[in-house]
Amino acid sequence: MLEKIHINIKVPNETCYLGLIGKIGEDLAHTLARSAVNREVLGYELNTVLTEAMANVIFHANRSDPTRSIEITLSVEGNRIIIKIYDEGHGFEAANRALAAPCTPDDLSERGRGIFIIRSLMDSVTYRRMNGKHVLEMIKTFH
Repeated sequence: MLEKIHINIKVPNETCYLGLIGKIGEDLAHTLARSAVNREVLGYELNTVLTEAMANVIFHANRSDPTRSIEITLSVEGNRIIIKIYDEGHGFEAANRALAAPCTPDDLSERGRGIFIIRSLMDSVTYRRMNGKHVLEMIKTFH
């Protein structure tokens, strides 16, 4: 039987929740019962992409506005982990450019490293507007 897990979390637009959300991603990786994947490595990767993506939403999309919130969904469907992060902000155009063009760490200024890290660790990364919100979708396939 294929595993199917769905977790939906909503947190205030505050940095104090970065560690919590990263840890939930890490713990999710550790629960994968039938996988030959290195759960420690996968947990580290999920923790990293979740904290990087949330920091981007807090500071760029939601502009550090404490009245806004962030919704995160983590799903396991078969051999894929699907992470969606929804923001209530204006979105961030730099994300679309950074996601569209391949780059190296040398191409990055002080900003943009988070998107580069996310793209490096995930198999698919998209950013779009959906149902009145912006959503960053990250997919990781495991075996």
